[in-house]
Amino acid sequence: MDSSATTAFRPLDGVRVVELAQNLAGPWCARILADLGATVVKVEPPAGDAARAWGPPFDPGAGTPPTGTPFTVANPGKRFLRLDLRADEGAARLWALLESADVLVEAFRPGALERLGFGEGALRQRLPRLIHATVAAYGAEGPLSDLPGYEPLMQAHAGMMSVTGEAEGAPVRVGTSVVDLGTGMWLAIGVLAALRERDRAGRGRRVTSALYETALSWNGYHMLGAMATGEVPGRHGSGLPMICPYGAFPTTDGSLMVAVGNDRIFERFARALDRVEWLDDPRFATNPDRVEHRAALDPAVEAATRGWSTEALLARLREFEVPAAPILDVGEVLREPQTEASGLVERPASGPAGIRIPLRFDGVRPPLPEWDPEKG
Repeated sequence: MDSSATTAFRPLDGVRVVELAQNLAGPWCARILADLGATVVKVEPPAGDAARAWGPPFDPGAGTPPTGTPFTVANPGKRFLRLDLRADEGAARLWALLESADVLVEAFRPGALERLGFGEGALRQRLPRLIHATVAAYGAEGPLSDLPGYEPLMQAHAGMMSVTGEAEGAPVRVGTSVVDLGTGMWLAIGVLAALRERDRAGRGRRVTSALYETALSWNGYHMLGAMATGEVPGRHGSGLPMICPYGAFPTTDGSLMVAVGNDRIFERFARALDRVEWLDDPRFATNPDRVEHRAALDPAVEAATRGWSTEALLARLREFEVPAAPILDVGEVLREPQTEASGLVERPASGPAGIRIPLRFDGVRPPLPEWDPEKG
């Protein structure tokens, strides 16, 4: 490893960010920037970010009173300041913060920031180098652009829930906030691109990412399939409609997730299960053939896997280089040796535990930013 890798990589050191965002998407964007070395001042309303009360579970290490874990995970490394922006004093303090800022991250509904005197026109006139990054609900345009947005509404409205769950069951929300976190991630990418352009051109940009648009993009291949075939995709449980076999298959003591992603893997899969006769069956010759004849192949796979324990089947499939994984709950994930080896989970002696961002630079993961709920 390069000796320089022993020092934390902080490419945004010296970049100052003002965050005017609550809940999860905007704070997650600012948290990514903080992990990369930016100084982030989180400006909350007088009552505080509503996500502080999202619990239980609450994190007792995150200050008094304890905060909900969504707030804790989205806000390490920030300085906290509460301002009433409707009051002259609060507005003046915000302008003072923005004068020395490189980036503003905000999540106000359309028109709200303008009414407070901080609209795009006022910002651009006074601070032409500022990157103005906005989290929107449905986007800047369209008939629903004025509506608020929350994670489950976006999963429902953009079709994600329609393809999540068992075939005969009700639509299901994805169990983690993929739309909020994805929107924050997209916005952070946009901020980084705008900062790079400012280095070249010397001026700021307005960057916008929307919850609905993130949900649409995550659902992109389903939408493209519907456009190409005219068929609306449904729910397939743990399976995937365009690959077979693919999904959770039963064992003597549970089930195991298997992903047979190409024909070479299918050959190894058949041999691992001692079902070489599948290799001479024209119904299973290629992945499109197997998808077409899923009704015959999936039950045959289930019959083969039922005779194995989960541990034994996992070892067998890995021996034959067939992609497979145990289905763990979160408690088991925290005890998983690979989780420990990742260095993603941090358990400090004092203060809240934390989850680092999933990036490494020269083999080194950025450290979890310091958590100080009283830091202003």
